[in-house]
Amino acid sequence: MERETIIDETVKKLNRLPLDKLRQVEDFVDFVISRIDDKLLVEGIQKLTSDSKTFEYLKHEEDLYSVNDLKEKYR
Repeated sequence: MERETIIDETVKKLNRLPLDKLRQVEDFVDFVISRIDDKLLVEGIQKLTSDSKTFEYLKHEEDLYSVNDLKEKYR
């Protein structure tokens, strides 16, 4: 089903709802939209931080400790 058909069918169904139920549907739509916005925001922040060169120096830093420095090893 294409987008316009879904929208048309949903509008027809919404027109049949009483006002209090219509408000519930509106609240749910707001919730779904906010979840999408939050996901996009998080993905954008992750991309910015992964592309950032801020911590590039850590990739070239020598290891301070090795396995030989451990007092006890996990089995």
